[in-house]
Amino acid sequence: MKQVRIGILGIGNMGTGHAKSLLANLVPQAKLTAICDVSKSRVQWARDHWGGNVACYDSQEEFYQSKDFDAVIIATRHYDHPQNAMEALKSGYHTLIEKPAGVYTKAVREMNSVAEKSDKVFAIMYNQRTNPIYLKLKELIDAGELGELKRSIWIITNWYRSQSYYDAGGWRATWAGEGGGVLLNQDPHQLDLWQWICGMPKRVRSFMSFGKYRNIEVEDDVTAYVEYENGATGLFVTTTGEAPGTNRLEITGDKGKIVVEDDKLTFWRLRVPESQFNRDFKGGFGSPECWKCEIPTTGENLQHIGIMRNWVDSIQNGTKLLAPGIEGIHGLTISNAMHLSAWTDDWVNIPFDEDLFYEKLQEKISSSTFNKSESENQTLDVTGTY
Repeated sequence: MKQVRIGILGIGNMGTGHAKSLLANLVPQAKLTAICDVSKSRVQWARDHWGGNVACYDSQEEFYQSKDFDAVIIATRHYDHPQNAMEALKSGYHTLIEKPAGVYTKAVREMNSVAEKSDKVFAIMYNQRTNPIYLKLKELIDAGELGELKRSIWIITNWYRSQSYYDAGGWRATWAGEGGGVLLNQDPHQLDLWQWICGMPKRVRSFMSFGKYRNIEVEDDVTAYVEYENGATGLFVTTTGEAPGTNRLEITGDKGKIVVEDDKLTFWRLRVPESQFNRDFKGGFGSPECWKCEIPTTGENLQHIGIMRNWVDSIQNGTKLLAPGIEGIHGLTISNAMHLSAWTDDWVNIPFDEDLFYEKLQEKISSSTFNKSESENQTLDVTGTY
């Protein structure tokens, strides 16, 4: 079958990584044929290294008009993802965007509208969806093995970042440059997995600190509480300022609890559901019989390669997408709601007031230390920072 020709918009950390994977034939049914970046130095670097086989552009208009490729990977600034994706789709290209889907849901909703009207395959780089552990966890919950969910707790504090990390780029950890901190840069994968596995909450109450551990503008410490339609609750705790950190997801349901930690999936399975035990048990003190089960998982965790292969396979064969691009709005909705809750010091219902969020974000941008207009000649790609 004819290979899918790939163009990459943004040749920074992530864009370069994707290019190298394609050039190494790690996605056999695809080949890199074009790149584009506003940074002339990055374009020249790509031309020096790949110029014999890859067309190089510093103009997006010329890039899209070239027809040197069939599909495009968007690896640009967070703020630019929606606009870049819309341009790619409208220009007739299958599109894969890096995470996050954008900075604010208003822009992502517009992007999704364009995608839904397009006949092109639109995906997002939620590479953690290829992890066999989370695939198995979702399978168990979707199959009802945990029964009705009661509570989920995700402690994801192993994102340690030093001050020197933030000082390495003027756009880092600024409202104008990145649009957020740990929630938008490091946590999009966890927020996506959380909703993918447990569903979307109905309201959020969050508490966060901005520049608590480092000299930065944005949030670096977050504790958020959520509630679901069925009465279940959730807790999400994250930071970039603790060492050593923890990555532990615990989900409790009527039939037991499952914990993901240290690359292991452990199921404490009740012999009878808690609700049934409570109804029938008359002995006062007591609890349901519980079996500790180590759940085996199979398959390779292909990460970015897995998402690219799935996207290309969908282009060629109509295979179901593991990470449809339109689903990028879900994790961002939770992130935006957490920010809005902290900014207003109040509960935020989902769906939330997107206009109010945008207004509050613009206030943050207006006082940001990062001047985007001064950086237009910098590489488009700033997504490889997590």
